[in-house]
Amino acid sequence: MSIRYDGQVAIVTGAGQGLGRCHAIELARRGARVVVNDLGGAADGTGGSSAAARAVVAEIEAAGGEAIANGANVADSEKVEAMAAEAVARWGRVDILINNAGILRDKSFAKCSLQDFQAVLDVHLMGSINCSKAVWEIMREQSYGRIVMTTSSTGLYGNFGQTNYGSAKMGVVGAMNTLAQEGAKYNIKVNTLAPTAGTRMTEGLIPADVFEMLTPEKVTPAALYLVSEQAPTRTIIAAGAGCYAVVKIHETRGAYLEPEQQTPEGIAANWDDISNTEGEIIPQAGFEQTTKFIGMAAEAQGIKQ
Repeated sequence: MSIRYDGQVAIVTGAGQGLGRCHAIELARRGARVVVNDLGGAADGTGGSSAAARAVVAEIEAAGGEAIANGANVADSEKVEAMAAEAVARWGRVDILINNAGILRDKSFAKCSLQDFQAVLDVHLMGSINCSKAVWEIMREQSYGRIVMTTSSTGLYGNFGQTNYGSAKMGVVGAMNTLAQEGAKYNIKVNTLAPTAGTRMTEGLIPADVFEMLTPEKVTPAALYLVSEQAPTRTIIAAGAGCYAVVKIHETRGAYLEPEQQTPEGIAANWDDISNTEGEIIPQAGFEQTTKFIGMAAEAQGIKQ
């Protein structure tokens, strides 16, 4: 089975270098027409230049593909709307969106200013929302769409000095969970990539010999699978160094406590039962938790449902 994107139009944000560049080039190699979006700023989001995006477009065109450069700041919703409109004006549709753009302003929480915190949220979280919103109606009307968010192990598990980044990266998972539900009847699938790669944003944080193992080219196959026709939905794929895994959020079965035990002391006394992983579930929607708890409480109290 060969996965291709002939006749499809893709937007890749932050595609001037690193992961985004690799995603864009491989999409084009497999037949997609690509909007190469990149503000062209520094790793902390300051400055801007269209040179990097134009260079990627030149690479794609030299290989026989079609692409256009776009310098919209993903944190600016009006410019993002214009970017989507440009893609439609040029090629008539938008099938794929990979939300990859990001910045870093790493500091411990005690030292991080609220302005830096907001800047990171604006690019990673609101940037992903802005871009997804800009293509959502296009995808609904054509009854097809594939959207990828980009999370991080920092968002999923935490990392010292990256509260701002981690907050934004967990936020996009929350967006995926609901957008996948809302997009289902329109054949819009929404997934999340959790990459580990040696890029400008991780250079200096990873030992040189390890850095060389973590090439973007080893992450891009996961991104491309998630935007294929065969893609799952509401799925987080972790990728790095040629390894791929699925990340899931589990919930223990929990325990019903009698009214007299429904206190902090009661929770402490029953913590082993509450935190026991036997019988844990993977909820597919938020209301499943409510349904589970109602069922457990009703059973414990002898109430027939």
